Amino acid sequence: MLKKIKYILFVLLSVISINTIAQNFPEKANPPRIVNDYTNFLSTAENHALENKLVQFSYESSTQIAIAIVESLDGYDKASYAFALGEKWGIGQKGKDNGILILVKPKYQNSKGEVFIATGYGLEGAIPDAITKRIVENEILPYFKQGRFYDGLDQATNRIMELTRGEYTADQYYQATKSSSGSAIPGAIIFILIIIFSVVGRAKRARHYSVGHNVPFWIAMGMMSSNRSHGGSFGNFSSGGGSFGGGGGFGGFGGGSFGGGGAGGSW
Repeated sequence: MLKKIKYILFVLLSVISINTIAQNFPEKANPPRIVNDYTNFLSTAENHALENKLVQFSYESSTQIAIAIVESLDGYDKASYAFALGEKWGIGQKGKDNGILILVKPKYQNSKGEVFIATGYGLEGAIPDAITKRIVENEILPYFKQGRFYDGLDQATNRIMELTRGEYTADQYYQATKSSSGSAIPGAIIFILIIIFSVVGRAKRARHYSVGHNVPFWIAMGMMSSNRSHGGSFGNFSSGGGSFGGGGGFGGFGGGSFGGGGAGGSW
């Protein structure tokens, strides 16, 4: 009930927000792009690597994870800007609302850096607000504070992809990160814990879909490895396979909408 009320309030507020500040939003790129950097925050190679990975993922799953890096929020808070921009661009698929927008406003001498992850209404179950907050605090901000902007976005998108694929649950991610929020030092520990969750989860699914459901764990592990074809997981930070643009280029956003879920932070 509370979720429905939040969604109704968000829709009403977003209509006002979009009508009020739409003129301040960048238009969708033509030809379409899923990574849109208006500030040279990323190098050309980094931009291409993220674009390649996220386009490939959108083809595999229909979930669209978009990145927008803007010079200014034009006086609006990062959450309102992210929701309204996500609505304007229509990130995700219409009817599924399975889009995510990672909004970044770089740090300048006279202003702090801002980041916000807005989740489409259809993904709020897989990635609740509390988990989005932990992704910001554990995967993005520690790297951004070191000036490693690509690494922060690469790690955050990896975690989002894994959560939406069901490689581990939001609760497992929460348990793995609850004692290390905001710290880059225990990153290796988080890495190992979530690898374990991910590997065990995949093995269980491999066993479940095998004939008789009685395949030994180690055989299921082998099946999992041999059948695995996607990139961007914990064991592969090279941003997925295939050529730039997922082999065929990004086809554009699908008309998804947002339900007011997400979280952000500053550096």
